[in-house]
Amino acid sequence: MTKRSRSFSQESSRVWLWGIHACLAALKNPQRTCFRLLVTDSTLKELNLNKEGLVPKTEVIDSAALSRLLPEGAVHQGIAMEVSPLPEPSFSDLSQKDAGVLVVLDQVTDPHNVGAILRTAKSLGALGVIMTERNAPPLSGVLAKAASGALDLLPVWKVTNLARTLDDLKKDGFWTVGLDEHASQFLSKKDLPQKLCLVMGAEGEGLRRLTQEKCDYLAKLPTDPEFPTLNVSVATALALYELM
Repeated sequence: MTKRSRSFSQESSRVWLWGIHACLAALKNPQRTCFRLLVTDSTLKELNLNKEGLVPKTEVIDSAALSRLLPEGAVHQGIAMEVSPLPEPSFSDLSQKDAGVLVVLDQVTDPHNVGAILRTAKSLGALGVIMTERNAPPLSGVLAKAASGALDLLPVWKVTNLARTLDDLKKDGFWTVGLDEHASQFLSKKDLPQKLCLVMGAEGEGLRRLTQEKCDYLAKLPTDPEFPTLNVSVATALALYELM
């Protein structure tokens, strides 16, 4: 894959994570640098964290004070971390794969949905998730909480040009199937290759025209014709289950 196609967005040098599963996964990830770990006394006892050598500094803090440090509405479960962003993953291993599914998100912007998709993708054995640099949520905070630890366990790429990336993936042996409620065939009826990109569009707008043109196949899920619309994270889960 060419260097141009995988130009990644520049994340901040430090990001905040919160929630038990997100923080524990980050603590176990050697690719993360932890600058601060803030834990309430009750959560510290519940998790039985071994503070020795774990992070530069562990701070015990009360729940209200922790809430004030984080964005409004953050469900922190008594733990938050200031960490380095994840390093850029490598595409090099993908060309060596004989089979597998990559999830590709075309400007899906809701961090709860993207986090849920990461969680499902990891659970069902997907190769990773690709999303756009623009019109995509940051890889931290709300997304990490919704992903329940999957952000630190699954390769995630942010690319500047999705159409060009799909072209490059085809050169590496991937075929592309886009989910579209107006497609003529159900996903389950398609005879699809084993090395596949599942391309999902944003809620409401669906796949952009150029993205749709880059898909080798279009397929739909067997939903009620009078109410075919599904939440994008639910649609991704159903499609991945069918493919995997």
